[in-house]
Formats: sequence, C-alpha cells, structure tokens
Amino acid sequence: MAMSHAIERIKLPHWFTRLSMESPFRIFTRLLLKRLSISASMRDQWCLSKRPGYLTGLLNAAGLARLEGVSEIIAIEFGVAGGRGLVTLQEEAEAVERETGVRIKVFGFDSGGGLPELTGDHRDHPDYWKSGDFPLDEASLRGKLSPRTRLVLGEVKETVPEFIECVQDAPIGFVSFDLDLYSSTTHALKIFSHPKKSMLRKVPLYFDDVIETLVSHRFAGELLAIDEFNAQNANVKIDMWRGLKVGRPFPEHPYFDCMYLAYDLEAIGGTTLKRDIRRLPLEMRS
Repeated sequence: MAMSHAIERIKLPHWFTRLSMESPFRIFTRLLLKRLSISASMRDQWCLSKRPGYLTGLLNAAGLARLEGVSEIIAIEFGVAGGRGLVTLQEEAEAVERETGVRIKVFGFDSGGGLPELTGDHRDHPDYWKSGDFPLDEASLRGKLSPRTRLVLGEVKETVPEFIECVQDAPIGFVSFDLDLYSSTTHALKIFSHPKKSMLRKVPLYFDDVIETLVSHRFAGELLAIDEFNAQNANVKIDMWRGLKVGRPFPEHPYFDCMYLAYDLEAIGGTTLKRDIRRLPLEMRS
C-alpha cells in the first residue's frame, strides 16, 4: 500500500486533526505533507499546489460533474502568457481526473501577441497594463503540453464564439480568467451567455486580477466586467464563492478571494432532486 493511501485512510481523532490545523502546528503539518505523496484532495486542503485556485476549481468541478452525471468536462485558462499557469492546469487536471474518474480536457486561450489594444479610457487600467504586455512563446510552450491540452490562439472576441460553435464537446467545468483587461474579460465571459453555451449548473471560476493592490476596483478591469455581465444576463450570474475558507488550515491565503462561481439559474430552476427526504434527529449523537 502506498504511504499516501495509508496516511489518508487512518481515522485520526477529531481533536488531533483540529490541533494539526492550529498555529504553529499547521506550519509543521504542511511541511510534512509537502514531503509526502498525497492525494489531490489533501493537497487542496493544505494549499499544496503551484496554483491552488486551479486545484480547488478542478476538484469541485469534478465533484459537481459527478452530481450531474457528467463524465467529461472542459477546463479553460483565458490568458496563457508565459505558460506556467496552463502547464499547472494540465498537471492538476491529470491528478483530479485520476482521483475522481471525471475526464478533463484543457484549453488555453491567448492572443499570442500579448495584450491587445486597450479601450482608450480607464476601464482597461492604462495606468497598469500596456498593449503588447505578456507575449506568448508558442514554440516553447507547445513542447510542454500533453494531448489533453489545446492552445486556442487569436482575439477572444473571435475565438470564444468559434470554440462554442465548432469545438466544444463537453460542458464547461472550470475557468481561470487572467486576461488583465476589462475589454478582453468581457469578451471571454460570453462563454456563459452564448445561445449555444454548455456548462455545469455551477462552474468554479478563478479571477486573477481582482485583488491587485491599488488597482482593483468595481469601475474597471475584471470587477467591472463581472458587474456588467450580471446586469446584462438573466439566466447566468457570477458571484463570490462564499464559505470556501471554512475549515481550511490556511484561510488567509489570498487565492480564496479570487474564487467565484458561475450559476446557471435557468438550469438550476429546472432541477428536480431525486432523493429521500432529509430528517434531523431530536437527540444529538454522542
């Protein structure tokens, strides 16, 4: 039996588990786990990923897919730039697929030539971003991609509709938005408003630029794009992912504030649960 499986199957006392998550014990616990081969779920709990938001999003997407009876989902990174995020998304997709049995296809969307032309006003943060920032080294990146991952190059206002109409063959399960600009994010969000959209009822999202110090505000950038999307769309809404920090040993990690959910309200409204009635016992179990 692998050491990781043995460790995770041991039923530890509740007090011991809680103690391991308290300071300073949580620091030593994390250092120990970092040296072991553990499951994707445990790595997620202890923020042991190069991109913890990606692992959290993928694991929850796989769980939501299983609840819906979906066997395959798509994970997307909008804004590939240097490529480290896409390679990590690919690696974590493989780990989550192995653990959950849900197949995950990965797509990376990028212009290929860096940030496009800005809007010409405050909305694209011209005080922070410049057209041409973060060009993609396509040749170097392609050498690191496995068959599960595809690059989609071009302006998102053109590639998103084409992807939905001609390429997409499974529902969207997780999306990372790292396009930096309000304008590009607005075009990317149309993946949830296109007439032929296909998505899980709840889709985990990661927005990379909503916590930039002295830059992020609701009148520009990703936050403005989210607000406008919600104002313009009745069937799908995007909101902060509440309660995600609860029970985590490192709730102060900044990535939690970047996690959102896209809710397909129309699909949720048409859901009928097929399960037994839930009941609450009068007496508490000892």
